[in-house]
Amino acid sequence: MTPRKFLAFAVLVCLAVASPIKAQTNDATNQLAHDIFKQLIEINTTDSVGNTTVAAEAMAKRLRDAGYPDGDIFLGGPNPRKGNLVVRLHGTGARKPILMICHLDVVEARREDWSVDPFKFLEKDGYFYGRGTEDIKDGDAILMSAMIRMKREGYKPDRDIILALTADEEGGQSNGVAWLVENHPDLIAADFALNPDAGVFELQDGKRKLVGIEAAEKTYQDFELKVTNRGGHSSLPTSDNAIYQLADGLARLQHFQFPFELNEVTREYFSRSANILGGSIGADMKAIVQNPPDAGAIARLSAMPYYNARFRTTCVATMLQGGHARNALPGFATANVNCRILPGHTADETRSALVEALKDPNISVTPIVSQGAGSEATKPSPLRPDVMGPLEKVSAGLWPGVPVVPQMDPGASDNSILRARGIPAYGIVGVFTDVEDDRSHGKDERIRVASFYSGVDFYYRFLKALSSGE
Repeated sequence: MTPRKFLAFAVLVCLAVASPIKAQTNDATNQLAHDIFKQLIEINTTDSVGNTTVAAEAMAKRLRDAGYPDGDIFLGGPNPRKGNLVVRLHGTGARKPILMICHLDVVEARREDWSVDPFKFLEKDGYFYGRGTEDIKDGDAILMSAMIRMKREGYKPDRDIILALTADEEGGQSNGVAWLVENHPDLIAADFALNPDAGVFELQDGKRKLVGIEAAEKTYQDFELKVTNRGGHSSLPTSDNAIYQLADGLARLQHFQFPFELNEVTREYFSRSANILGGSIGADMKAIVQNPPDAGAIARLSAMPYYNARFRTTCVATMLQGGHARNALPGFATANVNCRILPGHTADETRSALVEALKDPNISVTPIVSQGAGSEATKPSPLRPDVMGPLEKVSAGLWPGVPVVPQMDPGASDNSILRARGIPAYGIVGVFTDVEDDRSHGKDERIRVASFYSGVDFYYRFLKALSSGE
């Protein structure tokens, strides 16, 4: 996933945190969540040598011990190392199911890079350490503890609640959500999906700043730009140098800007953020959501990469290669251009815009890596009252005064796979993380102990609010 710090909303106003209401968790619930968390951290699920099947089977055993019958538990995947788990808590069927997704795999971690063993669960100085503590085995443990607790309590929701723990979100060739969509769509068919691996609950200087709900994300697309010509001896320069030709095109691309655009999610994001931030930035945010938007405000916010990425498609050169010898004219030059495409737009549209920006028919533009853009555009998930209402109610009860803010992720998550199949998906992380101490994918990955247990309480309440019929 894209690190949560990349998602962090730059809030400058410090909001006071009122005393939370009494938690609905207890020592037994927290111990269960802790034990699941520890077990998962200590199962290596990296793509190189790890195994998500081991983790999936360990969680299946816990579910059986809690009373789930074998018929409500599915284990499967494309190969023995890339297993996925799906479990269903049956409800009355008054409403369509809720699906929760969370990945079991983690990025690589070398012991020599860490001050502690990345695959040993360690509690120290108010933090849990280990690979996956933030991305995203905390989410796995939180959702598992909620499913087990509800089963043990005999809770009968008004809709089925489905949990899918999956493989290869971080890399590899066997993405679990995609595999389930293609091979067992009936297991995960739902009204909407929740994913703790997107969005951000922001903590800064020990203060809770906002509760984020990711309802949209950009799609990832790389393009190869290439120029070829005859080459030749470097002592006899010619006018058709591949490196110069590509460089000229890249210079034109550097000054090209995709058009400003807001969708339902980003319009709400800027509207709510304006009141939180205030000052000149808040005023500019108010100005860009007007109809028509203020051009000066757009220009000022465009100068800030964080905001610019939230209201336009971006394409940037990230790699460059050319020539084959120091004493030869280059017969080729290539560049990689990485694009993050706004919801509602396709890779084909973006390629056409790049061709226009380069203004050189001799520069070929070829899509080479895609994460869901293709020829079909995915749209943001609607900010549904039946999702937003319970989220705002539970959040206000736990953390009075902390605003709920819709977000668009400039990166990508498994939510894009579900949205492409018509299932609205929402990134709701549940755990407050330090915006200036994001260690996901990095060394000494960690999360606050208190934030983890608060997330256990939050998700239990949230699932009850979404499935009680009240």
